[in-house]
Amino acid sequence: MAANILVGFFYVESESFQAMTELKQNPVSEKSIISQAVLAKKENGTIKVLDSFDSGAATLDDTLRGGLVGAFLGILGGPIGVLLGGSYGALVGSALDTTDAIDQASMLAQVADKIQDEECVIIALTSEEDESILDEKFKNYHTTTLRYDAAVVAEEVEEARLMEAEMARQARAELRKEKSAEFKSKVEENRDKIKKHFDELKNNLS
Repeated sequence: MAANILVGFFYVESESFQAMTELKQNPVSEKSIISQAVLAKKENGTIKVLDSFDSGAATLDDTLRGGLVGAFLGILGGPIGVLLGGSYGALVGSALDTTDAIDQASMLAQVADKIQDEECVIIALTSEEDESILDEKFKNYHTTTLRYDAAVVAEEVEEARLMEAEMARQARAELRKEKSAEFKSKVEENRDKIKKHFDELKNNLS
């Protein structure tokens, strides 16, 4: 059975809730297992979780279970997710200085670019011998369904975390730099004011 991240893009919000209910009711079958699933909506550029569940069902590779769906959604809703798309290549280049990361993160870029404002998405960690089982659950809805190798997603999420950490480090360094420059400027300004004060005092006393 293949471990996948299943992403369903829904264009009618009520249908996304119906689909999520169906997944909750029967997450495990002989040829298909849903380990974790999250229903989320993009509002004003941010990702909002509407519903989620963890079936507790083991996948073929338990290392993929540890919060992968939540971590994946967290990246989409974080600073990397906001910048994914046209400006992503420049972001990766400045943050990691490697073109390889662009190709490695293409799946995240595809998903982030496809989620439109006011649309809902179901993201699930699945183990499937027969993909038609879950496809059947989604076929009656206005949705687009994509699958990605869960092992690849796990690696891309880790790469994105490294990028976020590097971005935060660079931001802190820049803020310290700006603070230092501003501090020095203020010191010189105060020094001039104090000098001017004593110059005026001296003139008044002479």
